[in-house]
Amino acid sequence: MNENDTKRISRLTAIITQLQSKRLLTAPELVNKFSVSTRTIYRDIRALEQSGIPIATEEGKGYSLMEHFRLPPVTFTESEASALITAEKIVQKNKDTSFINAYSDAIAKIKSVLVHNLKDKVNLLDERVYFAENEDNVRTSNHLQSIQFALTNFYQVAITYTDQSNHLSNRIIEPFALLSTQEKWLLVAWCRLRNSFRFFRLDRIQELSLLSGKFEPHKLTLQEYFEKYY
Repeated sequence: MNENDTKRISRLTAIITQLQSKRLLTAPELVNKFSVSTRTIYRDIRALEQSGIPIATEEGKGYSLMEHFRLPPVTFTESEASALITAEKIVQKNKDTSFINAYSDAIAKIKSVLVHNLKDKVNLLDERVYFAENEDNVRTSNHLQSIQFALTNFYQVAITYTDQSNHLSNRIIEPFALLSTQEKWLLVAWCRLRNSFRFFRLDRIQELSLLSGKFEPHKLTLQEYFEKYY
């Protein structure tokens, strides 16, 4: 097997992983991801189909895996596992408790599928990596996971919010995007009280509840939002 064959097998495997991680992938996305030509991606997709991978093509939209298709559990290289462990250390310094708990649960599941010698290595790395930021370990919010769920499922959210002047207000919002800056989380949401997009600091949300009502997804992208409002 020559180097080109090895590279192609690696790319085909990576394409399957990409297809499992997103509902829909376009050819341009795959071209940019793997730095190959569009023709090469078309050949790769055809090769995967011929090997029995159930790829559905949505004309003019992209590719997706047939529902319920799953490959055996993924394996991790040492560098990939090390990156995840290092990322966990950074996450543990975050200000949102729900985010930390969810990431820790995910890492525990990932560790469970590692081969034994790799488990020993990542556990050693876990003991030898330290980040000094947020040394007081103060958690200022616990709403990130709920907001992420509302954002991806288009649920309206009721919040009790304290602004920078310590004025308390009750609002119904439509989550649009999340930003992280200096360990604080900011939520961009359509505020029905103000009838416009607003920033909300998660550490100033006193109470939060998901409502049963849903909202129509906002059409603009995050980049378009920044271009329009800033």
